[in-house]
Amino acid sequence: MDELAATLAGAHAAHRTVAVYGTGTKRVCGGPPPTSAEVNVSTSAMTRVLEYEPADLTISVEAGLKWAELQALLAKNQQMIPLDPPWFDNATVGGVLASNAPGPRRRLYGSPRDMVIGMKFSTADGTIIQSGGMVVKNVAGLDMSKLMIGSFGTLGVMGVVNFKLTPMPPRSATFIERLSSLDEAMARRDRVLTSVLLPAALDVIRGPRGAWILALQVGATEKVMQRYRRELTTAEMLEGDAEASFWRPVREFTPEWMTAHPGGVVVRVSVELRGVGPALASLPGSAVARAGNGVVYGAFETAEAAAKYVASCGFAAVVEAAPPESAMERWPKPGSDFAVMQEVKRMLDPHNRLNPGRLHGRL
Repeated sequence: MDELAATLAGAHAAHRTVAVYGTGTKRVCGGPPPTSAEVNVSTSAMTRVLEYEPADLTISVEAGLKWAELQALLAKNQQMIPLDPPWFDNATVGGVLASNAPGPRRRLYGSPRDMVIGMKFSTADGTIIQSGGMVVKNVAGLDMSKLMIGSFGTLGVMGVVNFKLTPMPPRSATFIERLSSLDEAMARRDRVLTSVLLPAALDVIRGPRGAWILALQVGATEKVMQRYRRELTTAEMLEGDAEASFWRPVREFTPEWMTAHPGGVVVRVSVELRGVGPALASLPGSAVARAGNGVVYGAFETAEAAAKYVASCGFAAVVEAAPPESAMERWPKPGSDFAVMQEVKRMLDPHNRLNPGRLHGRL
């Protein structure tokens, strides 16, 4: 952490701009990476586990630790951080948080901001700031760590992150239904939402040749699983390797599309629950919806097609991923809170030296 802060302090004293990254998995997300940065800072060598208290359900790690390695460590004690972000195998802890990447299980467990209990980060001038600690509930002071999550490294550079942990459920299973129409898929979704069922994930996926898939992931006891089987009599039940194989392409929807389509774009649409169906219907191609919380991802083969959709769709839409070299507008409709975001940037990085333009090309 001290070496990281010293590097940033040196760049600040020399009036140099800084590009910040971990393993670089999120280069297609946010705004384009700053190609003209004079100093490149990678946290990928910061991989230590600093403190792990299984009995207290807390862990402190350096920001360069790979997410998959962190989860594998926790699984040995039947514990987890219930986030399943894209680029799961290679993304770092810092990259997951800087891009605010949740996953299908957000419906039950929440987003990265709900799981971070403390953080150490360095500002652009090398000042180390500590927010929170190693206890699940902190009640004093301003929680600065929340500003770092989703900031794409434009406000500070994360060095250490503390998480609260969740026990792994005794059993996991996924129930899928293959349906012939979007209307049928949404009707089944609504039936789940108004029932006593509480799945960890509730996704609607546009499959090949016009098919639709409703998927529910459940972590529960055997009695609860029996209730799901009674309620979802027409669904196929997946467990073990079959369940993991089903969710991997759903979780990796964005990176797999970007790998297969080098000039492609993924757009993220945010709607109320009642708007999930219309949002899915408006998308012309491959799409995945977090149908229980109103986030919809749509894939486009070209930037031109994506830009046209964002400009005319009528939904709150941003570019989730685009080629780094693309000049397209990532965040075309900033809200009224943009002035506040600009002020926070001026407070923490007044000379605009950290990852300039990475926050959706605006900050």
